[in-house]
Amino acid sequence: MLRLLPRLVKHQLSYRWGWPRVLPINVTASVTFKCASRCLTCYVTSRKAKELSAAEYRRIFRSLGRDPFWVTISGGEPFLRPDLAEIVDAICEESRPAIINIPTSGTTHKHIVEQLPRMLERTRGMQLTVNFSLDDVGERHDFIRRTPRNWQKTLESLRFAQSLKERYPHLVVGIHSVISVFNVRRFPEIYDALLALGPDSYITEVAEERAELQSVGTGITPPPRDYATAVDFLSARIRAAPRAGFASIIDAFRLEYYRLAKRILSERRQVIPCYAGLTSCHIAADGDVWGCCTRAEPLGNLREVDYDFARLWQARPAGAFRRSVKNRECECPLANVSYTNMLMHPGSLSRVGANAVAALWHRRAHATQRP
Repeated sequence: MLRLLPRLVKHQLSYRWGWPRVLPINVTASVTFKCASRCLTCYVTSRKAKELSAAEYRRIFRSLGRDPFWVTISGGEPFLRPDLAEIVDAICEESRPAIINIPTSGTTHKHIVEQLPRMLERTRGMQLTVNFSLDDVGERHDFIRRTPRNWQKTLESLRFAQSLKERYPHLVVGIHSVISVFNVRRFPEIYDALLALGPDSYITEVAEERAELQSVGTGITPPPRDYATAVDFLSARIRAAPRAGFASIIDAFRLEYYRLAKRILSERRQVIPCYAGLTSCHIAADGDVWGCCTRAEPLGNLREVDYDFARLWQARPAGAFRRSVKNRECECPLANVSYTNMLMHPGSLSRVGANAVAALWHRRAHATQRP
């Protein structure tokens, strides 16, 4: 975190005054739009791309340097890339982020077995998080994913990843759920079943109508009241069983995210400033750079500027996008960007601190009550 603090100060100055020039600390790269699933909440497979190669990713992250602190390698299904471990190598060697996060359906078990151990060797000294996507239980999950045996395949890959943890303590095996109209009213039952699988972390985000996913107009976002009921339940569970150490800080951020996401859905506005296009970005599979994946508006293509990220980031289209976001011409509860926004917002950080202190007192109170 000490490495991150001076960057946050620079990004605050850049947001307010346009100086100094900065590169994003939160980078998402969709390495493919291909996926074996056909989820009811995602139509990204309708996108086509001439995918960037591992060598091209190396040049991109070399141009980003050590600015990225948190890198998400997304898709489609990232483990469909036979060279995914090479892409991770390139990111580690050129940027050495503190955290690499890979969301996966878990259905490509053979590829996970082949590539995950190599990634773990390469990411020693960092945190590698693999988040397995599970939106419901058993056949209901298969229905949302529109693929047979999706649940069983994901469990097989989840258990394999968990088997690696003793040898690789920097591995975090998480479960990730998208809360949509298809599962929002069953969430307490879903939560209990998924927590029984023993993940290191459990995260959710709300199903959004994103340009990236080609899901605009599909009606997948749950009604604000239903979503609030689901995340109020999750928040109560977090508060009732606070975790120790760094996990308590993560939970404190999660509680604040749920609070903000509820407000964004109900009020349909940015409730805190958004730093998309400045502090966070998205690199599409074909080399287009987006300020965020909700709008998915190309700011330029990295192949056209010899993979010089700063050249696109400091050009006129990126500046126009940042002004639009700063003027609050859009709003969304995109989880990845929201966590960066919270780091940049003093009010949110103070509430995160209060959440963490409350968790500490809760643990101490229960410890003193034990015989």
